[in-house]
Amino acid sequence: MVRFLLARPIAVTMVFVALMVFSLIAFTKLPVSLLPPIDVPQIVVKANYPNASPEAIEQNVLRPVRESLITLNGLEDMQSKAGSETGTVRLQFAYGTSMELAYIEVNEKIDRLTNSLPEELSRPQVIRINTNDIPMVRIQVVPKEGTDYAEVTKLAENVLKKRIEQLEGISLVDINGKQERVITVRPDKAVLAGLGMAEQDVINAITSGNRELPGISVKDGQYRYFLRLATRVDTPGDIENLPVSGPEGRAVPLGKVAEVQYRMEETMGYHLYGQRQGLVITVHKQAAAKMNELMEKVGESVGHFRQDYPQVDFAMTQDQSTLLNAGISNLQTSLLFGGLFAFGVLFIFMGNYRMPVIIGLSLPTSLVISFLVFQAAGISINVISLSGLALGLGMLIDNAIIVLDNITRKRQEGLPLFEACVQGVNEVMSALISSVLTTLAVFVPLVFLSGISGALFLDQAVSVAAILFVSLLVAFVLLPLLYRVFFSHKTWESNREDSRFFKAIVAWYKKGYQRVMANRKLSLALLLMLIPVFLLIGMALPTEGLPPIAKKDAVLEVDWNEPIGVAQNRDRIKEVMASLQGEFEHAEADVGVRQFLLFDGENSVQQATVYMDFKDQQSKERQTVQLEKMLGNTFPQATVEITDAPNAFDQLFASDIPYYEMRWKELESKRPVPAAEMGPWLEELPVTNWKKGPGLQEESAVLFRVDLEKLALYGIDIGALTGEIERLFGRYTIDEIRRFSEVTPIRLEGNKSDFMAILRSNHLEGKEDQRYALANFINVSYEDHYKYVTADKTGIYQSVSLTGAHPEEREGDLKEWGRGKNFSVSFAGQYFKDRENIRQLMGILGVAVLLLYFILAAQFESFVQPLIVIFTLPLGIGGALLMLWLTGTSLNVMSAIGLVVMLGIMVNDAILKIDTVNRLRERYALEHTGETSREILDRALFRAGEIRLKPILMTSITTILALLPVVFSAGLGADLQRPLVFSVIGGLTIGTMTALYFVPLAYWAVSSDKIRVKSQE
Repeated sequence: MVRFLLARPIAVTMVFVALMVFSLIAFTKLPVSLLPPIDVPQIVVKANYPNASPEAIEQNVLRPVRESLITLNGLEDMQSKAGSETGTVRLQFAYGTSMELAYIEVNEKIDRLTNSLPEELSRPQVIRINTNDIPMVRIQVVPKEGTDYAEVTKLAENVLKKRIEQLEGISLVDINGKQERVITVRPDKAVLAGLGMAEQDVINAITSGNRELPGISVKDGQYRYFLRLATRVDTPGDIENLPVSGPEGRAVPLGKVAEVQYRMEETMGYHLYGQRQGLVITVHKQAAAKMNELMEKVGESVGHFRQDYPQVDFAMTQDQSTLLNAGISNLQTSLLFGGLFAFGVLFIFMGNYRMPVIIGLSLPTSLVISFLVFQAAGISINVISLSGLALGLGMLIDNAIIVLDNITRKRQEGLPLFEACVQGVNEVMSALISSVLTTLAVFVPLVFLSGISGALFLDQAVSVAAILFVSLLVAFVLLPLLYRVFFSHKTWESNREDSRFFKAIVAWYKKGYQRVMANRKLSLALLLMLIPVFLLIGMALPTEGLPPIAKKDAVLEVDWNEPIGVAQNRDRIKEVMASLQGEFEHAEADVGVRQFLLFDGENSVQQATVYMDFKDQQSKERQTVQLEKMLGNTFPQATVEITDAPNAFDQLFASDIPYYEMRWKELESKRPVPAAEMGPWLEELPVTNWKKGPGLQEESAVLFRVDLEKLALYGIDIGALTGEIERLFGRYTIDEIRRFSEVTPIRLEGNKSDFMAILRSNHLEGKEDQRYALANFINVSYEDHYKYVTADKTGIYQSVSLTGAHPEEREGDLKEWGRGKNFSVSFAGQYFKDRENIRQLMGILGVAVLLLYFILAAQFESFVQPLIVIFTLPLGIGGALLMLWLTGTSLNVMSAIGLVVMLGIMVNDAILKIDTVNRLRERYALEHTGETSREILDRALFRAGEIRLKPILMTSITTILALLPVVFSAGLGADLQRPLVFSVIGGLTIGTMTALYFVPLAYWAVSSDKIRVKSQE
């Protein structure tokens, strides 16, 4: 095949040119995003129930929702959490479930359930979680001094939102911090009482005066007209002119008995930019959109907003494309330095400038053609797929060096140029194919990891497979073609084959080889003893998800754990920002309840999230310590957590699941155990390191207990009492003014004094029209109650998180504790998920090793020789772990990827060396018929070491040198890549020595022909 293709250089060139053209077209159409569009198998159902307690939300809303959704296909777990005024049900599905169908099914079940839910409850919101739900940027919209906030809210809702949504590639624009104008009606109760009127008369006047006929038409001769009443109100002035009728038929204008005016609606949440109140617009992209291009369009739109609306300040924050740009920058750096160092190393080793030029042409060619595979496989350009390309580039250089070196060696043996190209490729073809397959055998099975990790590895596996197979195509066809073109008019000069530098290395290698093989048993034993030592080092390494990234931004999460209002919450956050003034470049805060459509976290007026972007990392570390200390001293009841600002990876993998949680259910009442009873029982827990779960956290509340006997005695209906309480303490909407898409509520406003004064100053009519104060029928008390009610598929539970080491060892004691109190005890948490992931990973790695063995057994036609390659892997891994330990680096996702890269290169070297030994033994058996099999084996091992010395050293050195700049770089991209670099450098340093000395030792050990070492000159 190679001979056939090389004999037709013009046709092959045209094919590659065509592939390049189509690949460039495909590249322009590939979506560019931060992460692959992964369907996270979760759906969240949110319910907002104003003025409802956690118990009421659990009983009236969440329990029916859970019972309705428990039969969903693929449902693995269900957790619900009811808080004050809000409740959520989180559904976890088996990975692989069609989330489109699951989303439709959940909505259908919610629609069927709507009629059985409380009337005042709006339809529960169903949120489907996707990686595209992570906003790519946040736009701050802050009104300037004197600007009407309600008008800015309308601007954001009706203009800015729609203008951004019109950009091609935008999927959703979400807004928080909205405040709308309402019309408030505040009756003057003294005047009403003097006129013998009541609040209900004012309410009746407004509802009567705001009627509109529903689509009645009248005929006038041959014409037909729509009929409308001219009694609809539009402004507070219209409402003030409405007549209010008293009991004797006397009517007065409503403005005489009530104050009517525009006001800002009471909100449950605020957004702050610095210390200024404003709105925030989060922008989400479509899966197929290109993030970089889209960010430019969004930036241009914000620039136009600044010109068109000078009364508003705009700013763009938390740009998530930074991580993508870091990935692209790393790929560009790898290409640049890979090419430069490959040129330098080849020139030093061979003294020939043509070889680096050939590799310089093959690298971008392989990369561009890989994008055609991306288009066919439906893979986007994202951080994950780019990291896969970066992994493949190192192995691509490896293949190119091996092929070129083999062709050069064939020319040195005296073959003509054409034959040297053909035989040079054919000789290493099967070994290179095996090396690619073994690399994929190690990497591809990771795709079968469950959850998001497996989905992320899919993009990486496809990108690695794409560039590796394309690199084989380039190495087998394009490289020999380029070699033939570059060397067609040049006679071979044997003295230019190797540089003096490389000849010195060869001499050094020969001496080392003779010493190692002279003490082969001892040398092999020492190398094998290193494996457990390296593994012990690996066990001492700390483990984490992503490597620590030097960030200058942080997030403050605070829960005041006090019954404060959202305005007080806002004022406290402003004080926090004021204390840090001048230390940060910008800060923003979401205070209280979030209005985002896609927000699936807890919503409480007592909570706040503050994002702070400091001037530098040192300033961040200094200020966050002081801030945590200040808040702890000033607000001892508050729960304060300060962490690094999460990037998209953190948000994707973030989990609020406790590490190890003990749950119990009360078997008789199936309700939460009262706090007074639960307190002494918790003191009897057989563990000391534990923390209360959400279902045990308490907060203060005011309880109104109605005296039913007095109500009956004075002839007052309970419905009248509850209706009056709702009007006084709730948000009572009288009616709405509708103008096209704009809706303005008309609200009844009560007294702003404390609730006891309100109860004393408001009355109900009883027998014989006698008026009685509400305080006569209501007993007020303060009481602590549970802040949340938690439940799963089987009902309500309470829990504690165990924080000590090895909590699983106390399961028996904890079950015994629950058994004595009639509790059903179970255990859950991240611990069990991690254990399942480790079990899966071990199984997958076992499959990978088996695949590796099968491929190598087929390549070598031997059941024993593949073991040589497999035993090189622990030594390479050990070198990587040693480097991580020496540099103080943890074992994380990036260092694990580095291990895979390093193993791919190591396996490549070992396979080629064993393949060379096998071929040389066959050839020497024919050429040296007078020698024994032991002497032939000796000769083959030594000569194979010489032949493979150059490509082994060149591939290792070029890879290490290409990665070294990352070690000395700074920034997000360098911080992410540094653990990968340390893994590769450490592994290849040990791995090079392994390929040079361990492989011949192991080959000797497993060979049936034991060799005798003799000097080979």
